[in-house]
Amino acid sequence: MTDVAHTGSESVRPVRIVVDAMGGDFAPGNEVQGVIQALDRSSLIELILVGREPELVAALGSNAAHPRVSIVHADDVIAMGDEPSSIVKQRKTSSLYMGLDLVRQGKADAFVSAGNTGGVMATSTMLCGRIPGVSRPTIGTFLPTKTGRPTLLLDVGANVDSKPKFLSDYAVMGSVYTQLMNGVTSPTVGLLNVGEEPGKGTEVAQQSYELLRTNGVNFAGNVEGRDILAGTVDVVVCDGFEGNIVLKFAESILSFLKERFRAYANRGILQKLAMAAFTPVLRKALSGMDYQEYGGVPLLGVNGVTIIGHGSSSPKALANMILRAEEVVRKDVNGTIERALAHAATAAKEQI
Repeated sequence: MTDVAHTGSESVRPVRIVVDAMGGDFAPGNEVQGVIQALDRSSLIELILVGREPELVAALGSNAAHPRVSIVHADDVIAMGDEPSSIVKQRKTSSLYMGLDLVRQGKADAFVSAGNTGGVMATSTMLCGRIPGVSRPTIGTFLPTKTGRPTLLLDVGANVDSKPKFLSDYAVMGSVYTQLMNGVTSPTVGLLNVGEEPGKGTEVAQQSYELLRTNGVNFAGNVEGRDILAGTVDVVVCDGFEGNIVLKFAESILSFLKERFRAYANRGILQKLAMAAFTPVLRKALSGMDYQEYGGVPLLGVNGVTIIGHGSSSPKALANMILRAEEVVRKDVNGTIERALAHAATAAKEQI
């Protein structure tokens, strides 16, 4: 691998990204195609494919000799139904474990996987540890809004029964991620609740409200479910139980609309013609709801960059995951989170 890539008069070190090439439902085919697309779109990445070498060489074809591609052989493959807690102790020859171990050793900057989500989260945390000051890592995802500026929802499934301190940390990490990735100055943060009033919700929600008022984020108060797609705030924090339900519901909207449009077109020739005329407009209007555009979700709080994707991720989604990982590394999201959490801790002490 080369040490630097040259762009004009300055030298920039390529970002080394590990791809769990056996992780997704359609591995290694989709993973390999995603790798090829990512290489075409960025000249400043080097990709390490971890998986069964004979299968990867065959899938890569002539790209197996690409100067920015290398392969690390791993015999074992983690299935979607495998127990996450068994990976670190019993599955050390798996592509998931070996890939994350490269990040732990400093031989790679980031890890991308469309494999077992629980396994990726657990192994990332156990191997790489947490950023200083992080109580619990979290995963978040951007959701489209009517304002045109996406809202970051977190946690979307990493932790259930979150404590108020966890939610406070999610808010800080989400603010940093939104500011760096979307260029939003002082992102607004809302706490997902059953009403806007401060006294609403469970005891955890009420205690979280008080912490969010004093941890240094731009807290806008409680928000309701209808506020997410409305784009009322830039970041919405909640427990992973509620967040995962919201995420899965949001993901179902696009397929629901497609089915409704298809049913309408099947009513007759006039409806078919009408849909044919409007399909390009509808496709463009709904493109922001396509998960492929965002690729995957970041595991924030881990002392290493991990991007997690759908098991059924397409090559396009995987390419976007890889490019998202490059961006997270270059913008030093983890370093900024560490500094922001230290500032939040200081602010909280001053309130006592």
